[in-house]
Amino acid sequence: MSDKQARMLDYLLRSPSWVTAGELADYLGVTPRSVRSYVTSVKTAADPLEVVESGPAGYRLNREAYAAFRTARPRRQTGADTPQNRLYQLVRRLTDSTDGLDVYELAADVFVSDSTVEADLSRVRALLPDTGLSLSRHGSLVTLVGSETDRRRLLSRMFREESTRGFLELAAIQKEFASDSLGAFKTDLIAMLDARGYFVNEYGTNNVLLHVAIAVDRVSKRAVTGTAAGAPVADDLGIAVAALIETHFGVALDPVDLAYLVLLLQTRVVTPGHDQADAVGDTVARADDLSVVRRIVAQASEEYLVDLADDDFIARLTLHVRNLIDRAQVQDYSRNPLTRSIKTSYPMIYELAVYIASELQREEQIRINDDEIAYIAMHVGSHLEQRSRTEELVTCVIVCPNYYTMHVQLRQRIERLLSDDLIVVAQITRSDVQWDELRADLVLTTIEPPVPTDGVIVIQPFLTEGDVHRIREAAIRVRRSRRRAQIKGDLLQFFDESLYLRNFSAPTEEAMIRELGGRMVARGLIDPSYVDGAIERERMSSTAFTDHLAVPHAMAMTAQQTSIAIAVNDSAMAWGDSRVNVVALIAFSAAGRASFQSVFDQFVEVFTERADVQRLIKRSVDFPSFIDELVHLIDQ
Repeated sequence: MSDKQARMLDYLLRSPSWVTAGELADYLGVTPRSVRSYVTSVKTAADPLEVVESGPAGYRLNREAYAAFRTARPRRQTGADTPQNRLYQLVRRLTDSTDGLDVYELAADVFVSDSTVEADLSRVRALLPDTGLSLSRHGSLVTLVGSETDRRRLLSRMFREESTRGFLELAAIQKEFASDSLGAFKTDLIAMLDARGYFVNEYGTNNVLLHVAIAVDRVSKRAVTGTAAGAPVADDLGIAVAALIETHFGVALDPVDLAYLVLLLQTRVVTPGHDQADAVGDTVARADDLSVVRRIVAQASEEYLVDLADDDFIARLTLHVRNLIDRAQVQDYSRNPLTRSIKTSYPMIYELAVYIASELQREEQIRINDDEIAYIAMHVGSHLEQRSRTEELVTCVIVCPNYYTMHVQLRQRIERLLSDDLIVVAQITRSDVQWDELRADLVLTTIEPPVPTDGVIVIQPFLTEGDVHRIREAAIRVRRSRRRAQIKGDLLQFFDESLYLRNFSAPTEEAMIRELGGRMVARGLIDPSYVDGAIERERMSSTAFTDHLAVPHAMAMTAQQTSIAIAVNDSAMAWGDSRVNVVALIAFSAAGRASFQSVFDQFVEVFTERADVQRLIKRSVDFPSFIDELVHLIDQ
């Protein structure tokens, strides 16, 4: 299956309804005719399963058939069926062979020509830079030269790249390495780590299982040659892992293998926690790492006006950063299945993580990719969620004429059941109420008002479940109305007709950023250095937060005022790995960042629903109609 066919299926998998050929063509950067060709090829490969359904509305993924197709189809075949399969099998044979492979025997074995094998060997050589491995050729004999660890890393990398995007599936690992014991091993491994007081990162566990499977597979194919010189002595964690491997697989790994697996666990899976006495203190995190992270976090707090000054958060982030640095130095990054959803659903948290990552890059002279940035965002988001205060409560006045202690009991019941939704600011115990003088979001009254209004709710003196339900619904409406009014007022501050482009094309992302940035420079909103900063930020990580929207920007908040220059196009343009119809260059100012942060997530959320985006593009024939439609989508 080609990359574009895989991307097509991925897009259909994420689409809740029918998708037209034109939309798929726009997303993939091909013609509708090519899309039809891709669909035909997928149907042929999946026959008799109907993976893709066709109809007047376009195409739709049959999710049950697709799941069955992915489960049933062989991961790889040993014959020379596709170039990718041949490449993988050739690497497997080279890593398994200590004496080398004869080119002519290999060609006969897989039923291809000698020239095909030579071409495949060239492809293998292209994989080897930065792996520590090389190919040695003596006549027709080809040998893979390098350490056992580097061989396993190459196999792991190829397997991960060929696996389904995102989460590395345990079933795929078991099938590839014919190991039915991995599931039970994983269960016992997690139980062991939990018993030792570690927090376990499930997203990294399967990556370690892949390395376990490779190690067991390779050790079982030949006798262990003995302990390597200078091999480290296994610590308590290593001893426990070794015992689990021997129990489940009947294989004894040497100290080098164990040390590597423990390193993977420590850098990808576990973080000290639970009942460990100094789990997140200075005794665990290195002092120099703590100093760097404290400084970067302080800068991030200053730039984004968020409170990150928490010792526990900083210590845990420091432990993660140390593992990240270790991975980045050998370019062995962790996959994060939530990267796309984090960028789409929490763009400001992701941007804060980008800022932290960029500072780490400069400090440590490393490269940090999108998946690793998303892990930083998970740390930041988890901390902010824990510290976030409950949304501003709805105020209410209780009207309940005095009769013994009935009014007291009513107020106590309301505060006990609805304290998360509202706050009582006054209680009227008279029957002659001055209704027009009541100042609150809601009035909860046991007597009928002279004129019924939306904000006045008649309740029973002895509060019923129906009363509680109606009060909660009213409080939700008040909060929603309050929030939308604020968002609408704030959002309209950031757009200007002179910064609106309709159907403007640019050959590259950089060209589009410079075109939009030039208009902002001309209005005195930013200087040229901000445009350069936005391009630098784009090179670090694509700002295509959804399939339809790119939001380029610089990380420095040096604009005269926060504003947006936007291009809305019928035809999508390539942007990183995506194709987008809307490009919004955002200029941040220090003074306006707080108000903009409150609406940025809402702005991006508009572009997560395909139908809303299509409606916005279709109806935004000019600037006024664009504003009207944008406000409507945020307000709905």
